[in-house]
Amino acid sequence: MARRLVVKATCGAEAPERLSQAVTVAATGVASGVEVSLWLTGDAVWLGVPGRVPDLGLEHATPLADLVEAVLAGGTMTVCTQCAERRGISRDDVAPGVRIAGAATFLEEALADGAQAIVY
Repeated sequence: MARRLVVKATCGAEAPERLSQAVTVAATGVASGVEVSLWLTGDAVWLGVPGRVPDLGLEHATPLADLVEAVLAGGTMTVCTQCAERRGISRDDVAPGVRIAGAATFLEEALADGAQAIVY
């Protein structure tokens, strides 16, 4: 059975190290051949909108835009429905390959056989 990694990022640029770590783990999973699903909640939802990925300015860290690109190239990226709605983000606003979905979809992924969920 293939393992699936579900990573949930719950913060934005106000917590740069935590945000960077969440996306780094997701991108590393993709690079390792693991099936990866990155969920964006709170201000992390801006990572799913073109032109809104912040430069966190963290020394010794891969730029966030490069990590997001890696996840989009080989994994799935989901913006939380409620979080998007609160910020006025619609399906037309998100980058190609990014979906908007809610708690039921998150639970389905996180509780699936062979899944490992990590929340940052």
